[in-house]
Amino acid sequence: MRIDFGARTDLGRVRELNEDNLRIVPELNLFILSDGIGGAAHGEVASEIAVTTIEQHCRTATKDPSVPYEGEIRPDLTDKTNRLASALRLANRAIHSEASADPEKRGMGATIVAIWLNGDRLSLAHVGDSRAYRLRQRLMEQLTRDHSLVAEQVRLGILTPEQAEHSEYQTMLMRALGASETVEVDVDEHVMLDGDAYLLCSDGLSRMVPDEKIADAIVSMKKAQKAADRLIELANEAGGVDNVTAIVVRYQPKSRGLFGLFSRDS
Repeated sequence: MRIDFGARTDLGRVRELNEDNLRIVPELNLFILSDGIGGAAHGEVASEIAVTTIEQHCRTATKDPSVPYEGEIRPDLTDKTNRLASALRLANRAIHSEASADPEKRGMGATIVAIWLNGDRLSLAHVGDSRAYRLRQRLMEQLTRDHSLVAEQVRLGILTPEQAEHSEYQTMLMRALGASETVEVDVDEHVMLDGDAYLLCSDGLSRMVPDEKIADAIVSMKKAQKAADRLIELANEAGGVDNVTAIVVRYQPKSRGLFGLFSRDS
């Protein structure tokens, strides 16, 4: 399997602290992004716990498949997807325990979105409003469903998508890691096709830059790292009101030939 990936996180132009965290584990083809919640309640601690716990659980289980799962195992899903869901549940428990033990950290939490690649299969798990997108033949598709109040109101027909964009409750989450002892994790599996690009991002990107501009940036940059860098620039050019993080992953299993080996970065 050949993949090209790039990632970047940025403070933005307004915030004094970056509560976003990302973790890339190349040897496992594991990509994790978390957006901390809580501000003074140490959201940056929650997001760090999230990415670290998930990485550790996936590493340990890869070496020793007998490691117990956290939560329900779904027979309709692959082992990697079940394991990823288990890792998110463990992260939820770790954040909740930390917040319960320290009064200064009560109220902290985090969103999470993670993908784990295995051959041409992609396992996806998320909680909150950090998103995963797929760009396939220039068609941008959101693979995750926001666990936010306005997203639920749009699904119920209470708000239009246009009204949701301007709602004062845009950042109000209905689900996040650390909010309670247990959490419902959304999971999915996808078959990857040659040329697919995948984006994980915090809402500092998705709320600031339209999907069309995001897609154009990924298409226009041949290298994933340059695409990630450009997405951060776009968010900051749009105001940078929040921390912003992007992970771009391109799936290119087929040989590009001799000239592909020496292609120039755009």
